[in-house]
Amino acid sequence: MIALDRLIPGRRRGLMLVMSSPSGAGKTSISRAVMGEEPEIRMSVSVTTRTRRPAEVDGRDYHFITTERFQAMVEAGELLEHANVYGNAYGTPRAPVEAALAEGRDVLFDIDWQGAQQLREAAGDDMVGIFILPPSTGELAARLRTRAQDSEDTVRYRLAQIANDVTHWPEYDYVLINQDLDNSVAAVRAILAAERLRRVRQPGLGEFVKQFRGSA
Repeated sequence: MIALDRLIPGRRRGLMLVMSSPSGAGKTSISRAVMGEEPEIRMSVSVTTRTRRPAEVDGRDYHFITTERFQAMVEAGELLEHANVYGNAYGTPRAPVEAALAEGRDVLFDIDWQGAQQLREAAGDDMVGIFILPPSTGELAARLRTRAQDSEDTVRYRLAQIANDVTHWPEYDYVLINQDLDNSVAAVRAILAAERLRRVRQPGLGEFVKQFRGSA
């Protein structure tokens, strides 16, 4: 695949690709697939007070920390955003994201709508938001139960939150109905390619175009 961000001289600033969805709609599966096909993007690893699930790896899926440590990071301004989701605290460490953007590297976020709202306020044009919807409520319930990561009470609680979660889709730049994983991944990659070519992300474009004006 062509490195679109290198077509114009000058290092572009990285972008923040934020994906949110109701629990079980597939944003984590899409995120991991995009990461596998886009070597120039890295995943932002959130901190959380949630208990680690059996298949999760500390430092890869999340940084699992204590409530005390989380609160200390909030008070020190070390988080770009933070929110309480389904009774657990989540947040995005500031330093690694700011360093990546300054170096022209894109950062992928798998976070909820509360975190996305805070990132939008902090990031402005650096952020591109995609809201992912499941094909139906029935399909969402089936996915939550099939993955068998949570108790039945937790599944019911998550399903009860859907009505509130889905009302936030207008806050995003793009909305994607995840009916097929491969198609959804292709759509996200197309969005990423287009956003990398936005005029505001190409600082060397003005100087590049001068050569054509001077040749007349």
